[in-house]
Amino acid sequence: MLNSLLASLKIGYWEVEYMNFSELNLSENILNAIKNKGFEKPTDIQMKVIPLFLNDKCNIVAQARTGSGKTASFAIPLIELVNEDTLGAIILTPTRELAIQVADEIESLKGSKNLKIAKIYGGKAIYPQIKALKTANIVVGTPGRILDHINRGTLNLKNVKYFILDEADEMLNMGFVEDVEKILNACNRDKRILLFSATMPKEILNLAKKYMGDYSFIKAKINANIEQSYVEINENERFEALCKLLKNKDFYGLVFCKTKRDTKELANMLRDIGLKAGAIHGDLSQPQREKVIRLFKQKRIKILIATDVMSRGIDVNDLNCVINYHLPQNPESYMHRIGRTGRAGKKGKAISLINRREYKKLKHIERTMKVKIRRLKF
Repeated sequence: MLNSLLASLKIGYWEVEYMNFSELNLSENILNAIKNKGFEKPTDIQMKVIPLFLNDKCNIVAQARTGSGKTASFAIPLIELVNEDTLGAIILTPTRELAIQVADEIESLKGSKNLKIAKIYGGKAIYPQIKALKTANIVVGTPGRILDHINRGTLNLKNVKYFILDEADEMLNMGFVEDVEKILNACNRDKRILLFSATMPKEILNLAKKYMGDYSFIKAKINANIEQSYVEINENERFEALCKLLKNKDFYGLVFCKTKRDTKELANMLRDIGLKAGAIHGDLSQPQREKVIRLFKQKRIKILIATDVMSRGIDVNDLNCVINYHLPQNPESYMHRIGRTGRAGKKGKAISLINRREYKKLKHIERTMKVKIRRLKF
């Protein structure tokens, strides 16, 4: 039933391939900004979303994995469509880090257009945000803090024309759906809604049906640039196996753990043997998180230990490897994790460390994602 529903929503011209951004009917300002960022040609999701967003009035549900270029797929049309004299768009993200990344991406693409982008999330003083909201054209934030401003009367969404819900499946997993619905209800009825999600559980489709009515469905092609493998270990060999993988001096990537305690302990163990490793977890303050991510982007730290939630918003195109020190709980989390590598047309590796009891879980991921994860032997 689900497949038939999705199939019925496809339209023909999504399969048209645009060889470069100049074919997408974009302004000279945007084209110059795209060129300055080094983008050579649109990704699959950008080819499908940008013309539909710009040239149609429909709502859009897009299935696209992390690293597919989805942020630019909605950022570019928003820059073209939003006026400089009003609040025209709101973008909801599940985490602070992703809100920062999305806002920074819009800033880097707006060129000479005088759009004001407000970053609204917890962990920061609220009064500077109130000031920013008075002149904002695009608001990017997390549901909790956005709702706080609505309740305070410092954010009015009645004139918003575009509502973007990014990583909707993560919103669902983190229990934000009720807040999202409250924010949707605070907007005017004539807004256009764009929903982006790596996976499409029925709860997300039900949300789309409830608030979007008829919508166009888009599905991005799977990234074939990621080589997926696993290493079978005994539990007491986990750290030793990781160290062997990290011996490669060119390693630049993420190592995923199950809990924030694991991230802290593992980072300390790696530093004890002389490796430059950082950890990002829920016990860090917002300035501390931002500092760790900045050092990682500058490659002063080349190994970053993270949990699923804390990795949101780590937007680095040249990561060459993702290691699952602990296998994630579900295929959706696995998909988000490995999408951190193999970006911008580059090759990447995703390696999972598993014990024998986790083999069934790995096979479930293979079946769900319709991929082959090969065994890697040292």
